[in-house]
Amino acid sequence: MKISYRWLKQFIKIDWEAEKAGELLTDLGLEVEGIQKFESVKGSLEGIVTGKVIECTKHPNADKLKLTRVDIGNGTPLQIVCGAPNVAEGQIVPVATIGTTLYDDKGEAWQIKKGKIRGEVSEGMICAEDELGLGDDHDGIMVLSEDIEPGIPCAEIFEIEKDEVFEIGLTPNRADAMSHYGVARDLRAGLIQQGQQPELITPSVSSFHVDNRTLRIEVDVKDKNACPRYCGVTLNGIKVQESPEWLKNRLKSIGLTPKNNVVDITNYVMHELGQPLHAFDAAKITGNKIEVKTLTAGTKFTTLDEVERELHEDDLMICDTEKPLCIAGVFGGLHSGVTQNTTQVFLESAYFDPVSIRKTAKRHALNTDASFRYERGIDIDITRYALQRAALLIKELAGGEISSEIEEFYPVKFEDFQVFLTFEKIYSLIGQEIPTDIIKRILSSLEIKINNVTETGLGLTIPSYRVDVKREADVIEEILRVYGYNNIEFSSKISASIAPSSPYEAHKVENIAGNQLVAQGFSEIMTNSLTTPAYSKASTQLESERNVEILNPLSGDLSVMRQTLLFGGLEALSYNINRRNDNLKFFEFGKSYQNINDKWIENQHLGIFMSGKRHRESWIQESQEADFFYLKGVIDGILERLGIEQVKNKPLKSEFFSEGLTYSAGKTTIAEFGSVRSEILKLADLKQTVLYADLKWDRILDLVQNKKITFSDIPRFPEVKRDLALLVDKGVGFDEIREIAFQTERKLLKSVNLFDVYEGEKLPDSKKSYAVSFILRDDQKTLTDKQIDKVMQKLQQSLQTKIQAELR
Repeated sequence: MKISYRWLKQFIKIDWEAEKAGELLTDLGLEVEGIQKFESVKGSLEGIVTGKVIECTKHPNADKLKLTRVDIGNGTPLQIVCGAPNVAEGQIVPVATIGTTLYDDKGEAWQIKKGKIRGEVSEGMICAEDELGLGDDHDGIMVLSEDIEPGIPCAEIFEIEKDEVFEIGLTPNRADAMSHYGVARDLRAGLIQQGQQPELITPSVSSFHVDNRTLRIEVDVKDKNACPRYCGVTLNGIKVQESPEWLKNRLKSIGLTPKNNVVDITNYVMHELGQPLHAFDAAKITGNKIEVKTLTAGTKFTTLDEVERELHEDDLMICDTEKPLCIAGVFGGLHSGVTQNTTQVFLESAYFDPVSIRKTAKRHALNTDASFRYERGIDIDITRYALQRAALLIKELAGGEISSEIEEFYPVKFEDFQVFLTFEKIYSLIGQEIPTDIIKRILSSLEIKINNVTETGLGLTIPSYRVDVKREADVIEEILRVYGYNNIEFSSKISASIAPSSPYEAHKVENIAGNQLVAQGFSEIMTNSLTTPAYSKASTQLESERNVEILNPLSGDLSVMRQTLLFGGLEALSYNINRRNDNLKFFEFGKSYQNINDKWIENQHLGIFMSGKRHRESWIQESQEADFFYLKGVIDGILERLGIEQVKNKPLKSEFFSEGLTYSAGKTTIAEFGSVRSEILKLADLKQTVLYADLKWDRILDLVQNKKITFSDIPRFPEVKRDLALLVDKGVGFDEIREIAFQTERKLLKSVNLFDVYEGEKLPDSKKSYAVSFILRDDQKTLTDKQIDKVMQKLQQSLQTKIQAELR
């Protein structure tokens, strides 16, 4: 939220530097994230002075240029080459002197330098209106009044406004501070706490009166729950035109673009007081009646942005007797707004239910300044006052007359909230006693009325604009932020307790796996748990019925919780690859979410993603593409590091993978990994190969929790290695060979490794060759050749019997 310091000073007299005021606002809970400079004319016309053209002749070397001598009041006339057709002797003109910085229509800076134009020296520039940022005219130079003396800075002639604008990171609960008046109210409370007594200046509406009653528009509110209060008044005989400079500068300073005097006034009052307003062209209101109601679902309505929208049955609408005019509190209609031809307006000021407005705004993906305020809750007591304020400004700036009484609907008056505040509760929450007189002063400065005082506490009435203060704790928070968090004493003593912990706690196991992946060149990512429902249609493995849907989604693309980490990782890969970062290794710890038989299921996963080269290019080695077996080695390393052994694998059949494996421990699947199908990659606009692993982290944690730490002495006797070249059927996997080997020899066999695979010439089409090494060791003595030969013969016979393996 942007707050103009110059505008703020209209409500509270303060001569502090903006930085100091910003510090106080931050201490009060309105965090100032930055302070920006604002100039109504960029550059503030620095270096631009008035000059008198004392001589104007034709340029000797150019037909369309003129050679001028200009007096700028310093006694030394400047020679300036000018191409404007209207330059003439005797004129008072704005002159940009050498070194002056000007700005083009795109805001780009350029500097005036001394130079030659067609052989003649030019010592400055006589400026047009658009070159100074004072208008759009470029037909010729700007000619000033003859009464102006040469040498006067142009910044003194034109009303150049400088301002400093606070960028406030407003928290959602502080609806009361969504205006300049609201911020000034907080600033005043902070100044009072510092011993000052500044006055809070409220814009007067005492001059408001009805000029005639020639244009009454009746108000009929059909839904009093969605619209508890509605006020409206008409003005006749207005003239829609450009706003005065002061008003345009106020809006520009906070990032708004001026439209016309009527629309600008409604925006001005909204940012001044926090009450959204809307102006209708009264001539377009059929039946001289406003109806506040809902319409049939599916009704078409075209908003100001020229988009035709389909209304929901709960959308509150502002209508006349025939048609809808505006989505209440959110967005105006295309055909009912104020135009240059408008001469009479109906001005609306209302209080709408925050929940109703929030749902409507989200439903139509509309986020306006009005809905921003209505969603958070505005001050219902300011509705009529803001209407009067805006009506008076329209009379002042657009002319016309107030042509009706204020039509008001307010059947049930909102009562201010009552709270009893106990001194004991203040101490228990803050941890420090604050003197009672300071508490009373702070509450009074916040306009919280003290109804009664007892020995134990205070009876309070909360003002209507503090919609977030409903509990005793809320009042204490108000006291504390004004008193100052920095004024609360703290102890130099630190108390801590050490709780026994297990080496298998979830975060420790996660760190072990994460550190190992980082050491292998992986980067951790964190993707959004919200995703698009379109992904669940990409595979029958992700059923749309299992989507966990968001009740109030930010957008259609973020309307469900993810069922898998895959698509978030693919989006991260795509983002990087599109920026020429092609060699990627990512991992992510995250949850998947599913709705199964009306039960919410959350599962923890470790997702691993690879695409491109394994390593960066290096002079010492040529980098290889990351492939399925490299990913398998990464997963094996993690499981080994966590002590998970005797993992079985089998081919994976999945709509996500073109080829892959499933790892299981017992009957529990703990990992699925492989190469992602091209059809899935297209959803993220990916063309290069992507490898993905989904480790079922909850199941892995369960296995680790039940793991017992074992250790043994370092072997004293040597290992023996023997190799076999085995001819097997193509359908036989290495895991099958390893399993048979350990079933055959459990005592002396320590490991089985595959170091070569061959298929091709001199082998039958249905066969392949495995080169397998067997590591043998006896922990009690050195093995003899006879023992080794006996074990190898037993292994060979077992392999031949069970899988028909032959020696090559």
